[in-house]
Amino acid sequence: MKGIVLAGGAGTRLHPITLATSKQLLPVYDKPMIYYPLSTLMLAGIRDILVITTPPDQGRFRQLLDDGSQFGLRLSYAVQDQPRGLADAFNVGRDFVGLDHVFLILGDNIFFGQGLPELLKRATDRAAGATIFAHQVRDPQRYGVISFDAEGRAIDIEEKPKVPKSNWAVTGLYCYDNEVFRHAAAIKPSGRGELEITDVNMRYLTAGSLHVERMGRGFAWLDAGTFESLMEAAMFVHAIKQRQATLIACPEEIAFYRGYISHEALLKQADALAHSEYGEYLRKIADQN
Repeated sequence: MKGIVLAGGAGTRLHPITLATSKQLLPVYDKPMIYYPLSTLMLAGIRDILVITTPPDQGRFRQLLDDGSQFGLRLSYAVQDQPRGLADAFNVGRDFVGLDHVFLILGDNIFFGQGLPELLKRATDRAAGATIFAHQVRDPQRYGVISFDAEGRAIDIEEKPKVPKSNWAVTGLYCYDNEVFRHAAAIKPSGRGELEITDVNMRYLTAGSLHVERMGRGFAWLDAGTFESLMEAAMFVHAIKQRQATLIACPEEIAFYRGYISHEALLKQADALAHSEYGEYLRKIADQN
């Protein structure tokens, strides 16, 4: 299983703060935004990850993340020179994925929940087909919306419907078998000139091979792509830290507990960040183990 983080785009909804930097390099409370999708992929057990960026931003991502070894990861990089849609990630990442299955996550999506690793494992354990993750929202007309039959099976996905048939929105997290490259190659650009991920998902749905994992109560999904949602995400992460004394999406912590990095490597990271609360947190994890 390979992973792709789509961290391209111009971030126009966050102008002017994204005029000189990528949206996914902005801070969400105590860490760069891209730490959150990377951590989600790590919780799915994925260590080979491709980070897709715009051409001018790739150097900054490399400066931040390097080769990923500090997190026990193997990071690769590719560029998307134009915003050609989410499904274009499979054109950019085809050689990287090869014959494997692939998880795709959007670089501004944040997921949190006690049962998240188990939910992700159900997707990675499937031998074939696609898995999308749905979350209830109060404004479904802003999203791709899944409708279900009486038995709870997905029967349709509508992109930004004026009259939504449910309040279950498709999140920016997807798991596909290798057939995704055939499906992505078969779709045509939409009216806005982009390759839509909904069209890929609908091909799986029509073939009877689309699975939907519902994120119920106890799960949080945040799309940090607007000023308001960026602030809400930071406040959420801060609240968890203050109330539970734990960090959301700390790659070093995940890597240590999963055996991707050693105790010595964790201490090295703590020392490198020693003058920050983040570094102090890593030191506490090391001292407790």
